[in-house]
Amino acid sequence: MTMWDGILVASIICVALKALGYLVPARWLDAPRPARISDLLTVALLSALVAVQTLGSGQAIVLDARLPAVLVAAGLLLLRAPFLVVVAAAAVTAALLRLWGWAA
Repeated sequence: MTMWDGILVASIICVALKALGYLVPARWLDAPRPARISDLLTVALLSALVAVQTLGSGQAIVLDARLPAVLVAAGLLLLRAPFLVVVAAAAVTAALLRLWGWAA
């Protein structure tokens, strides 16, 4: 099996799963428990993505300029700063730390 075969099989599986999702009766999804689970699952997956992208580098955990940048962004979000200000401040934080050689 080549890499392209694997990509094709994975694509077919993704399309099939999406099609199966449309076959689920709406009343099953309108119940409180599935709605709550889907809301919490979305937050958990996004949090995991942020953690992996912030701390991960291949198979290792790396503490570099990304972590302080994310912390600055989180602090500004808690203070209800505009999104563009949050992104700019995080980028400047990471750039300055990399300039000063703190992290690669």
